[in-house]
Amino acid sequence: MAIRRVLVANRGEIAVRVVRACHALGTEAVVAVSTADRDGMAARLADRAVCIGGPRVGESYLNQQALLAAALGTGCDAVHPGYGFLAENASFSDACAAEGLTFVGPPGDIIRAMGNKLAARDLAAEAGVPIVPGSPHIARVEDAEEQAERIGYPLLTKAAAGGGGRGIRVVRGPDELASCFQSASAEAEAAFGDGTVYLERYVERGRHIEVQVLADHHGNVIHLGDRDCSMQRRYQKIIEEAPAALIRPDVQEELRTAAVELARRIGYRNAGTVEFIYDEDREEFFFLEMNTRIQVEHPVTEEVTGVDLVQWQLRIAGGEVLDLAQEDVRFDGHAIECRITAESAPHGFRPSPGRVARWERPTTVGVRLDSHMEAGAVIPPFYDSLLGKLIVHGTDRDDAVQRTLEALRAFDVDGVETTLPFLDRLVDSDAFRSGAFHTRWVEGNLDALIA
Repeated sequence: MAIRRVLVANRGEIAVRVVRACHALGTEAVVAVSTADRDGMAARLADRAVCIGGPRVGESYLNQQALLAAALGTGCDAVHPGYGFLAENASFSDACAAEGLTFVGPPGDIIRAMGNKLAARDLAAEAGVPIVPGSPHIARVEDAEEQAERIGYPLLTKAAAGGGGRGIRVVRGPDELASCFQSASAEAEAAFGDGTVYLERYVERGRHIEVQVLADHHGNVIHLGDRDCSMQRRYQKIIEEAPAALIRPDVQEELRTAAVELARRIGYRNAGTVEFIYDEDREEFFFLEMNTRIQVEHPVTEEVTGVDLVQWQLRIAGGEVLDLAQEDVRFDGHAIECRITAESAPHGFRPSPGRVARWERPTTVGVRLDSHMEAGAVIPPFYDSLLGKLIVHGTDRDDAVQRTLEALRAFDVDGVETTLPFLDRLVDSDAFRSGAFHTRWVEGNLDALIA
């Protein structure tokens, strides 16, 4: 049954994106807002806005009871969680179902299975997907030392219960293991309430490749190609592009096939992303994790396929059959996304909250901007500093790079500091233009990029 009214349980650019997708389908959108976001773009675009609490996330966007009450009180029949906050919270998905609300995403059992990285590794291995050589969960330093000798240095510590770079440490030798293990476990406990840590082989020169999948309730699963998300700082993505044009076509096909097989094996439903690390030196790829939500970088896939992923999220949640066969998916050109944040790169990426005095977006050919910003908008200090995503489409990668530079240089923002100058230097670097970069390249060249 088609969804009639959706509670958008998020804020910022993704809330605006979901509202627009709802309206394109003739669906009403109710936006849940904190007191800091009552005058924001999403609230104005929605059919209705409901204040769910104070500005801090625990009072609002992480408050499950407030969100459920807002959905039920406004007659919504579905909840779209966006990304971040409760988007990959299995208990929230379960709670929505218990209240008769459709959660726009997979059911809680799938979120739970893929949310624990160790469990997800096991499921991937069962599906025949290569996994990085690693360990089971580790409770003691002594066990870590034994596993490290088996895996070999260098290696990574990782938090089993979550992502976002939390709990990740590079361990280059035995003398670093104890301190890295203890700090990783403490960080994981603070971030996720679960200090479980495991070890993986560290890929020195890796590309972060992910595959977008769509799956309905009727057993249909397809992929919409891949993305290269190797431009990162502290394990957080800065620039993403589609397709992953810098790896061999045969590897691309293997990655796509593996992602579809995993999604089919676990009975996945809705939009999801399977992430891999590609070891350039060994020419091998390994499963990293599966994100059971819409990705921040989904627009680059939309630009090269012409498929609206958020609309399909809503349609699949409403029970529609995925009428796209794999052979129907066509790829056109190349797309690049730059994440623009309110931060000062020269000052260690210090957040820059405040009021936007000028917001003049580029109008060059092939440019899309997903944002909730405008002149006069206030950037509160309580949330992620993402201002928007600049997405540029070109006929091929070289064309997309050049158009991205033109768009970055035509973007004029005043009143707060942004990462626009940093992104300009990054895109204009020889490494980015040639594709000679990996997941650690930005950090290794940060001083030169900021100087």
